[in-house]
Amino acid sequence: MLTNRKMLPVDIVLAPEWWYHNEGLTFDEDFFYHPVRRVEAEQQMEKALYNRWGQYGLGAHHREARPEIGAVHLAAGFLLSEMLGCKVNYSENHPPLVIPANFDSLEIDVEEPFKNPAFKKMIALLEELRLKFGYLSGDINWGGILNLALDLKGENIFMDMMMEPDQVKKYFTQIASVIQRFTSLMEKETKSTSISVNRVVGHFNEPVFLHSECSHTMISAEDYEEYLLPFDIEWSKQHRPFGIHYCGSDPHRMAEKFEKIPKLDFLDVGWGGDLKVLRKHLPNTFLNIRLSPVEIIHQSKEEIRETITRLVDDSGNPDLTGVCCINIDEKVTDDKIETIFKTVEELREVLV
Repeated sequence: MLTNRKMLPVDIVLAPEWWYHNEGLTFDEDFFYHPVRRVEAEQQMEKALYNRWGQYGLGAHHREARPEIGAVHLAAGFLLSEMLGCKVNYSENHPPLVIPANFDSLEIDVEEPFKNPAFKKMIALLEELRLKFGYLSGDINWGGILNLALDLKGENIFMDMMMEPDQVKKYFTQIASVIQRFTSLMEKETKSTSISVNRVVGHFNEPVFLHSECSHTMISAEDYEEYLLPFDIEWSKQHRPFGIHYCGSDPHRMAEKFEKIPKLDFLDVGWGGDLKVLRKHLPNTFLNIRLSPVEIIHQSKEEIRETITRLVDDSGNPDLTGVCCINIDEKVTDDKIETIFKTVEELREVLV
């Protein structure tokens, strides 16, 4: 079994709006970069999770002050975009907002991001935390190649793919080089790269390298194969376990292309994804079911239970299946979140 715990690992990520409404946490720049606040905020989050759902394993580190270098309880990818030249707006009750730079050039100096003030702030944070604690933990959401290209170029990147394909491939290679250097630094410091992308990877025996492909719902499967699949193939050889985070509603559209990746250990299956199609093409891949944080606002507890049961059945292999719900906001009641965990516990008993 790939996971280091029970069958059907399950986890949640609460949205900034939830944390602001229920715990009074705010998400200004200091939340991410002030060393004392960084540690205090993460421990407050752990305590809140433990107090509500500790019986299901959440908040296991609530008694510890941990030097988490990034927000491991949020879905917030922005730092590499800022390092590459985008402006980032911080607010009280929302994740940092990346403002697309709309650069004209299809050229990146791969050294410049590591001279950027945002990177230097991150390094200063690491040094302060290491000095105080003697070690570092957690990681920082690093996004993905096309995600970053969209932040840098806006939707013009799609025109570039049609008009200047060779230059775009070089551009993507430069972005991948920045990602590789950044994630290697994190991995060296904390042995982790992707807990901040999806907390379910924390249930694996080894740290998963999880490439975010949120924007791939905007391209064809053929464009994915030509422009981006080569990076996933290469990373799958360099980083094991290797995974893809696809939060769009159509990951099954890429199933035949994903099948060409030699070792795709983990696939985040966006809400609406056809698990039967994905399992047909990826019989040995861990399929992580993502529930809709919007749907559960309106669903009854019984409807949530029925949805999870159906999707786990569609996945076809409970040993290679997980469940999560990401960006749950304050409109979702605690008892509905508990239903997610209780349903998974019930399924474990039936499927063991």
